Amino acid sequence: MKHSSFQTPMAVILFLACPDGLSAKDIDFAHDIVPILKQHCGKCHTGDQKKGGFSLNTRESVLAGGESGKAVIEGMASKSELIERILSSDDALKMPPEGPRVPAEHIALLTQWIDAKIPWADGFTFGKRNYEPLLKPRRPELPPVVEGRTHPIDRIIDAHLAKLKLPRPNDIDDATFARRAYLDIIGLLPTPVELQAFTADSRPAKRVALVKKLLADDVDYAEHWLTFWNDLLRNDYSGTGFITGGRTQISKWLYRALVTNTPYDVMVRELIAPPNADSAGFGNGIRWRGEVSAGQTVEIQFAQSVGQALLGINLKCASCHDSFIDRWKLSEAYGLAAIYSNRPLEIHRCDKPINQTAAAAWLFPELGQIDPKAPQPERLKQLAALMTHPENGRFTRTIVNRLWQRMMGRGIVHPIDAMQSEPWSHDLLDYLASEFTDHQYDLKQMIEFIATSRAYQEQVQKITKDLDEREYVYSGPRARRLTAEQFMDAIWQLTGQAPKRFDAPLLRGKPASDADSQSLVGKWIWSRADTSQAAAGETITLRQSWELKAAPTQALAAISCDNSYVLTINGQLVQAGEKWDTPDFALLSNRLQAGKNEIVIVAKNGGSGPNPAGLFFEARAYQADGTFETLGSDDRWQWTAQQPDRNGRFQTAPTDWQPAALVANPDVWSKQVGPELSTIVSQGASSAGLMVRASLVKSDFLMRSLGRPNRDQIVTVRPADLTTLEAIDLSNGQILADTLDRGSQKLIAEKWSSTTEFVQWLYRFALSRDPSAEELAVLTEALGDKLTEQGIQDALWSVVMLPEFQMVR
Repeated sequence: MKHSSFQTPMAVILFLACPDGLSAKDIDFAHDIVPILKQHCGKCHTGDQKKGGFSLNTRESVLAGGESGKAVIEGMASKSELIERILSSDDALKMPPEGPRVPAEHIALLTQWIDAKIPWADGFTFGKRNYEPLLKPRRPELPPVVEGRTHPIDRIIDAHLAKLKLPRPNDIDDATFARRAYLDIIGLLPTPVELQAFTADSRPAKRVALVKKLLADDVDYAEHWLTFWNDLLRNDYSGTGFITGGRTQISKWLYRALVTNTPYDVMVRELIAPPNADSAGFGNGIRWRGEVSAGQTVEIQFAQSVGQALLGINLKCASCHDSFIDRWKLSEAYGLAAIYSNRPLEIHRCDKPINQTAAAAWLFPELGQIDPKAPQPERLKQLAALMTHPENGRFTRTIVNRLWQRMMGRGIVHPIDAMQSEPWSHDLLDYLASEFTDHQYDLKQMIEFIATSRAYQEQVQKITKDLDEREYVYSGPRARRLTAEQFMDAIWQLTGQAPKRFDAPLLRGKPASDADSQSLVGKWIWSRADTSQAAAGETITLRQSWELKAAPTQALAAISCDNSYVLTINGQLVQAGEKWDTPDFALLSNRLQAGKNEIVIVAKNGGSGPNPAGLFFEARAYQADGTFETLGSDDRWQWTAQQPDRNGRFQTAPTDWQPAALVANPDVWSKQVGPELSTIVSQGASSAGLMVRASLVKSDFLMRSLGRPNRDQIVTVRPADLTTLEAIDLSNGQILADTLDRGSQKLIAEKWSSTTEFVQWLYRFALSRDPSAEELAVLTEALGDKLTEQGIQDALWSVVMLPEFQMVR
């Protein structure tokens, strides 16, 4: 990309110049460092032992040193006494004083650990643990109201800050609040028109009204929060496992749960004990190809996923051995895994069998226990009930802590997957959990509860370079980076260059009510009118050509076949189904093209004896302007008894195609599934014309460099640090360059009265504020008297490179 009239933005210079943004090789504290310290130093410097005044129990004690001074200098292993003594051959100085010397590979790891500034697992100690989280819920008493701040969150935080003698943060202005709320709740920038309407609103409760309005936008809410849940439940549209069939998506189920605001406890019960295949992918994990370690079997993955995603418990260490960093045991991890297992599950310690069989068991027997003799589906139902038990306070605390972190920038318990750690405010965490339960596990209500507090509407905490998270003191929300999906959505909003099609195998929009359902044009068809006594196994092939003026931006079909079907378009498999009483929707956007399209459906009757047979199909292809074309099954279709391959291709083209017939008694099916077929078509109509969101498309190189994970593992917090890769991709990457280039071509066609009008529009849309006098002067001078495509492209690039644009602030 050429940026002829602009200097490289400061954001990119900082990306490239700031060494803190470059991540060193990750140190696995639990597995790399803890065993070394235990083996070589534990006898004299852990627990109650403190030889020479030096204790390794906590990070603080390591840095404090001993009688001879600092033993470890953070970030400088070469100057640390610990390393000097390990390397020394002097009997009076060497460590350990007795036994074999520390191996070179262990010294290298300790050196790397110190140079990396001693990363330490939050809450870990070699000494005795003094904190154990409560299991059952607790409803704290609210402090008194101060200065009219009646919201429960504010009452708790105000009392907390007063106790510490700290000031409250200042409030943010309306425009900043609008941008924050839009990005947090629906993941989009407020348009200049929306921003103007909100800031001009004089109602005292307009901020509460805005939060409610955004949450009522079911589709935008769902498509934004889909990112959060895809990360948490490791669901994606491609990649490891999906390509090989080793794992299955939960996309359809998840989207529907979000767009209908399904209660969280219901969601979790369906994830643990799936009522059908739609939500089974979470528990089934990834079936890796070839031999895998004991810690990567699907049963152990189940235990790890349930523990991390739903309880904030890290069972990865305990899946290999008794955990070094918290209280969980190998037997407990295997007990949870055995609930899922369909076979006797032998316990392995460090990948070696120990001749013990795991017994299915729940982590918190105080609430009840699993019957290990029950069949697997029943065990899963028992686990689902125990997980969502009203007395399981750890379940509700975990999800409200995740939502708080998402909205406020840092968890009440930090890190959010270390729920064994002590919260900075017990009362706030417990009150949020109680509020969540009181409102029947309503995720939207909890987001509203947080967003309508004054605490959410206050200025962000100033972060200093030397901030120590272990000494965290709440002083307001934290600014957060846009996710890769938020960044791309914002770019697409500014440029109008969102993709025309999406990859997620789901039907966009909210399910239509009966009042909104549309009439169908498709008919039930077969090879003859009287199909009441069709033979079991009777199979026919039906076809129709569909001429389209242009490739559609969105296309879908509703389909039902008694008993099964295989749908192909233009010689490519689309999908197959075998439950006529549960109609399917099929996404056709990536299969249809401008011009002629060949629709081929192989329809098969089932059963063990003569029974009714029929096929229904209705497709709609939408254009960007909302217009659409419809194709429905009717007697203009043709059929043959010959069958093609799985992609709808015949070895020898049939010559006996005959007209299809409308079945004589369609009520056999239409009374039962007609409403659902109509709902599918109506839901597709309601979502036509919506901007495709980044959460619905497969990850590309730019999104991966911006931190979107491949979701082979659960991801609960994306990287906060900027990387060199991002700097390079943002400044020179082809994907962003091409998008801005196409956007500039679209924007140049707008009728701008002046360069000033364009700059003001850009700042109001991208940053939710007017440009300063200096910014306006610089940009208008650079753009010149007449806007050009290159000038617009450079202006777009310069603004989206600003840290202010790339943050929720």
